[in-house]
Amino acid sequence: MKSLVLAEKPSVARDIARVLHCRKQIPGAIEGDRYIVTWALGHLVTLADPEGYDKKYKDWNMSDLPMIPERWELVVIKQTAKQYQSVKTQLFRKDVADIIIATDAGREGELVARWILDKAGCHKPIQRLWISSVTDKAIREGFKGLKDGRSYTPLYLAAKSRAEADWLVGINATRALTCKYNAQLSCGRVQTPTLAIIARREEEIRQFRPKDYYGLECTAGKVRWTWQDKKSGSCRSFNESYIKDISIGLKDASVEIEEIKKASKKTLSPGLYDLTELQRDANRRFGYSAKETLNIMQRLYENHKVLTYPRTDSRYIGTDIVPTIKERLKACSTGPYKSIAGNLINRPLQINKSFVDDKKISDHHAIIPTEEYVQLDHMSNEERKIYDLVVRRFLSVLYPPFEYEQTTMKAAAGGQVFLARGKVVRSMGWKAVYEDRWDDDAADDTAFEPGPADQALPELKEGQTLTISGTRITTGKTKPPARFTEAALLSAMENPSRYMDSTDAEARKTLGETGGLGTVATRADIIEKLFHSFYIEKKGKEILITSKGRQLLELVPGDLKRPELTASWEMELAGIAKGTHKHTEFIQEIQDYTKALIEEIRRGDGTFRHENVTNTKCPRCGKRMLAVNGKNSRLLVCQDRECGYRETIARTSNARCPVCHKKMELIKKNEEETFVCSCGYKEKLSAFKKRREKEGAGVSKKDVQRYMKEQDKKKEPLNNPFADALAKIKLD
Repeated sequence: MKSLVLAEKPSVARDIARVLHCRKQIPGAIEGDRYIVTWALGHLVTLADPEGYDKKYKDWNMSDLPMIPERWELVVIKQTAKQYQSVKTQLFRKDVADIIIATDAGREGELVARWILDKAGCHKPIQRLWISSVTDKAIREGFKGLKDGRSYTPLYLAAKSRAEADWLVGINATRALTCKYNAQLSCGRVQTPTLAIIARREEEIRQFRPKDYYGLECTAGKVRWTWQDKKSGSCRSFNESYIKDISIGLKDASVEIEEIKKASKKTLSPGLYDLTELQRDANRRFGYSAKETLNIMQRLYENHKVLTYPRTDSRYIGTDIVPTIKERLKACSTGPYKSIAGNLINRPLQINKSFVDDKKISDHHAIIPTEEYVQLDHMSNEERKIYDLVVRRFLSVLYPPFEYEQTTMKAAAGGQVFLARGKVVRSMGWKAVYEDRWDDDAADDTAFEPGPADQALPELKEGQTLTISGTRITTGKTKPPARFTEAALLSAMENPSRYMDSTDAEARKTLGETGGLGTVATRADIIEKLFHSFYIEKKGKEILITSKGRQLLELVPGDLKRPELTASWEMELAGIAKGTHKHTEFIQEIQDYTKALIEEIRRGDGTFRHENVTNTKCPRCGKRMLAVNGKNSRLLVCQDRECGYRETIARTSNARCPVCHKKMELIKKNEEETFVCSCGYKEKLSAFKKRREKEGAGVSKKDVQRYMKEQDKKKEPLNNPFADALAKIKLD
């Protein structure tokens, strides 16, 4: 008899099959003497959509709400139905005695496998492979210590409860809002609080009133001294006359050095990347969206096999990975990394808790290079950039700390306190990995507080008196909070506690421990959904809320706008996973909550008004169309949700204006396409092609041909269990 191993994805299945000596390729699986290894493609099975329960739900009517299934139905996802049938065939082989679940070690991974078994009606004994990495050693040790599958049933019930709760609240509330206000509106416990966070920042910016502030600098003994307020410790004041009086008082005065502090300091490398941190960095440095970064990472993981699993929320590696580090260094020791990686290969590695900690690994360890030999010339420009980020971060944690001597001098002049600061680098340490490209002032949306800048300081002594040779009053204006970029929004989703109205410490703690709003795997899709629904739009790198987004927040029930809803759910789901809460009670609470939610929407007295109606009529139904800004395009969209027609009229390309070098828009009018720049430059596509050919470069398919592709592209199989269930909801 044989055991059937069910992995979550083909790449992991191949790794397991190799370790278990399974070599025979059969449809959708790999077979050996003792084991058969098969795989899912993320979710193969999901919850049925409403019309799967009753045909009347095909039409959206408020009178049919709320929709609460008496018995939950599972359906096979169409895009991956072939693989489901392959798995099912293996499940019911007579020579298969038991099932070993080898999906991701976490709540969602458990759901992937259990839903397949439930849909297939397979009741054979199950065991659980629970590992945090897929190295050969980890797989071998995991198979030596297989767990009883029944002990993970509470985890499955927690995952199942979360899925059913999202279905009940998300689909019912979306239909209710759409029917009530005759507009294409959608909401959910993650996307709506995220939208509310953006709106809150917009309101903070709108209400902000800039203030002038003043500071004072003086020069003495070839040192620039900065005034500091004695009481507050601030280096700025909002009282201009006060600063002027101090400046006048320094005339013919001298500076007496009261204190000189010298301290040797060290800074460790920033931690290894998890997906969210990588998405933030890629957005800050290259302007890539969270979704673009995830897609690039997926190619580097699945196609090139040079980076580890991308959808991780851990920034640490386990002790089982440490013995493989030298091999990983050899694999990436090529091109620009040859010297910096080579320095580490031939000497003992400095391993510490800053990046190696088994207790801080959840389903997967941090993103690091694999042992696969790297061929940089086989990568696209975008892939090279993301690979470079990951490799340099991996190398940096293995280098010693950055060491410097910080000197701070405190002096008195005219009865006031003045400071001067200097830094002397003793050892570049990990910063050498970045070859002078490291930016200490990484993007941050916190308020800026002026202070003394680092400078080259001469040798001075305490008690020494210096003559003031000049003074200068500095001025500035307070700045409003920065608008969200995708990098900043990812941070807010990961740590949303500052946007919570509740003072419940337990709820804040739970939201922090469970990773905030969404997961590393879903945040990119949530942001894309907000763009696709036209609730937010981009201006440069900044994210702005649209009129549609603002109106939605006025119409949606208050609970759905607050992160507290996710926190309360996660607290109960954690109890279900531990076996201390009953899943039936949780679902009953959600059903009652859904009924109250629909009733609140039904009684609502708000209105929704399209503020972007054009005179262009829809070619399909004849109604006037709406002008909307997509993420990288301008579109015309039919206002009738049943029609759903949309047309792209302009798309931001990567083609640069020959005058000002900004990116140009590619605008389509009838059959003619024209590049248009904000500076006023225009050029027909045909002329652009000829000019580029003369310059020795053709037009990129990404720049031009992508524009002419159909908007409804075939979607890849997703790890999202609701992809199929929500596919019919139009979110224009």
